[in-house]
Amino acid sequence: MNRRIALLALWMLALAALPGGQLWAQAEKKDVPEPSIKVGDEAPDFTLVDQNGNKVTLSSFRGKKNVALAFYIFAFTGG
Repeated sequence: MNRRIALLALWMLALAALPGGQLWAQAEKKDVPEPSIKVGDEAPDFTLVDQNGNKVTLSSFRGKKNVALAFYIFAFTGG
């Protein structure tokens, strides 16, 4: 069992040390674009389709309700 763990650890270290292919390296700052929207800015208006297939526009809630958006990437898509 200890031999398997040691081999797995060596394999992971070898992958992490590959030039240009670091497995757990964070993206460099220059690769990440600056967001055009800052914290506290008013959200741009957009329209999405709800779970019933109806179009919902963000501006229709302005002054009536608070809105919170949650994005679940690939949730319920089967892919």
